[in-house]
Amino acid sequence: MSRRRTLLAAGLAWPLVGAADEAVAARLRSGGAVIAFRHALAPGTFDPPGFRLGDCGTQRNLSADGRAQAARIGAWFAARGLVPARVRSSPWCRCVDTATLAFTRTETWAALGSPRAGTEATNARSLAELRTALAAAARTPGRFEAWVTHMFVLSDLVDTNTASGEGLVLDVGPDGAPRQLARLAIA
Repeated sequence: MSRRRTLLAAGLAWPLVGAADEAVAARLRSGGAVIAFRHALAPGTFDPPGFRLGDCGTQRNLSADGRAQAARIGAWFAARGLVPARVRSSPWCRCVDTATLAFTRTETWAALGSPRAGTEATNARSLAELRTALAAAARTPGRFEAWVTHMFVLSDLVDTNTASGEGLVLDVGPDGAPRQLARLAIA
């Protein structure tokens, strides 16, 4: 079912989607935030046994639909003239590919890597690093960052689930804790 039909079936008017999208765009334009995406569609769950970072042939990768979804994310940003000051990605191929297809550039960052591949100590350090980077981004008006990562990372950071290709607009609250301001799901 198309996004429009789904919204209409739920009793929501189509213009609300555009208004919500434009509210997200306005929030990003004002800066002081990160939009953190779960990678685009990559069939299956987890990586196969013997996967290796840096060897995409051993990993779960984007499908054709996932590549198209990542391109639509990029088109959404381009249509609004939004350019992230920095694009960071988990080193997993599906994340790097999502970031590159959406934003044409990325830098890999181990802190965005899947916590399912690390130790508890490594995961705790990564989460602390993400919180510190988010706090720094939140103190920078007029610019925003885009991160591409995994569902588990976003869940650990802000305690929510995300769909493939969905973005969460994040900053920090008065207590310094990460908080979710909005969601962006590009159909």
